[in-house]
Amino acid sequence: MVFGDGSVISPPAPVEPSFGQTMGRGNTTMRENMVERVETKAQSQAADVVVVRAVVGGLALLAVAATALMGQRVPNELTLQDAIGLAKANNPTYLSTQNDQASANWQVREAYAQFIPSLRTSVAATWQEAGVQRSGTILFAAQATDWLFSSYNLTLNMTIDGNTIFGVPNARANKRATAARISAAEFNLETLVALQYMTVLRAMDGLDVGQRQLDRARQNLQIVNTRVRTGAAAGTEGRQAEVDLGRAEVVLILARRDVRQARLLLSEQLGVSLEEDVIFLSEFEIFEPDFDMDRLMRMAMDEHPSLQSFRAQESATRAAARQSAVSQYLPSLNFFAQMRGQAQEATNSAFVEQQLVGQAEGAMNNCEFSNTLNNGLIGGLPGYSNQDCASLGLVSEEALTSALAANRAFPFNFTEMPMFVGVQISLPIFTGFSRERQVSQANNLAEDAQHNRRAEELRLRTMVTGAFDNLTSAYQVIEAEGRNRTLSEEQLLLQQRRYTLGAADMLLLMDAQTTMTTADQAYLNAIYDFHYNLIALEAAVGQPLR
Repeated sequence: MVFGDGSVISPPAPVEPSFGQTMGRGNTTMRENMVERVETKAQSQAADVVVVRAVVGGLALLAVAATALMGQRVPNELTLQDAIGLAKANNPTYLSTQNDQASANWQVREAYAQFIPSLRTSVAATWQEAGVQRSGTILFAAQATDWLFSSYNLTLNMTIDGNTIFGVPNARANKRATAARISAAEFNLETLVALQYMTVLRAMDGLDVGQRQLDRARQNLQIVNTRVRTGAAAGTEGRQAEVDLGRAEVVLILARRDVRQARLLLSEQLGVSLEEDVIFLSEFEIFEPDFDMDRLMRMAMDEHPSLQSFRAQESATRAAARQSAVSQYLPSLNFFAQMRGQAQEATNSAFVEQQLVGQAEGAMNNCEFSNTLNNGLIGGLPGYSNQDCASLGLVSEEALTSALAANRAFPFNFTEMPMFVGVQISLPIFTGFSRERQVSQANNLAEDAQHNRRAEELRLRTMVTGAFDNLTSAYQVIEAEGRNRTLSEEQLLLQQRRYTLGAADMLLLMDAQTTMTTADQAYLNAIYDFHYNLIALEAAVGQPLR
């Protein structure tokens, strides 16, 4: 592992495994020839180790981006990296967090777009029936025709205030916080998948341990039955061996249940169903953890995704606090412009003709009144001479055709209304202390984010220290449990031989069998405690360490 300062931490080369073979791959059982002498540290400077599953590049908590698509069938052979890829592509919780990025990106675009005027348009159409029109209690003259109205409105508007100016840095800070939160969720998902993947392997190896316990119980029953048939042992000893066999069968049943439940929980993390024939290929080795504690702590404090998320959130809340503190006291400038148009059409053409005839008659009556007034005054009206009024009362075919054509305005033959443009400046003076309250709330959120970041730093420091201590202890426990298991197996073989020769009683044989079962289970637990604690240390540091 390469640190920021160029230094490198590499785990030491693994010591020779204590099992004759690794602890099973996929659904295969562990071999019976699992005992070898444990070499002491003084002889070889190496500890007895079990290879639970061969290294595939280490525990990849930061695995490559998922290539599996939603609904894709799970492959028959599944590595840890494959499992992480499936989870990233299908886990609902992670996907619901990941899709927040699109909204944050649009928030930044929206903040920049506030410096561009907004443009809105609307078009309306209305039909009005003929008859008496009312406005409250006021009655208007009866309309002789239906009317069709249409209009359009084009509005340009732009507002610049404190929110516009400070909105861009606030939106960009929120975008960074969202990206950091997604990265933290991705890292957390990788950790959960790794833990559950390891749990599946633990359950499968537990099934192998249960099967070996059952095989030993059957072997003991066969030995006891042989002595009972020859009269060398009482029949009650055979019953005791049968009870021991029954208990081993119960252990195997529970181990099979644990495998099924572990696979179901892994399916839940992946977001897809696992087939019964899926083989788990990833294998992990035991090594002596000699990491530098100070470097691990620096890695956690500098690069942990969760801490980066808290820092980005703190930055975002401080940007929001600055926006609230300044924008509430700045004036706002609003620029607007509007263009309008409308069209009106009578649906009854006879109404248009009557209107035109009425206008002509009105012009003729006005002309006759003027002529009469001119003739009745001494000297007549100044500058006025009598006119031919009869010609004004005539409506030509050309005038009627033009009026009918002008009436056909609906829906798009608009008459443009005068355009207007305006500028408005407003300055808040007193708002009833609402500004002060909003500023105080924004500052409180920023302080809360700072406290949350500090709490996360303290939590990670505790996690790194505790996980490293647990990992070191787990490695030492493996060495001790490996010796115990080897000695227990030797003791069981010895008691089986002694019982066969009649040199030991049934109680010693059963006690050796129980000790062997306990040691086998304890050794398995020690191995997976090491792997679980290593995952916990990686989760605390924020990076893979294998």
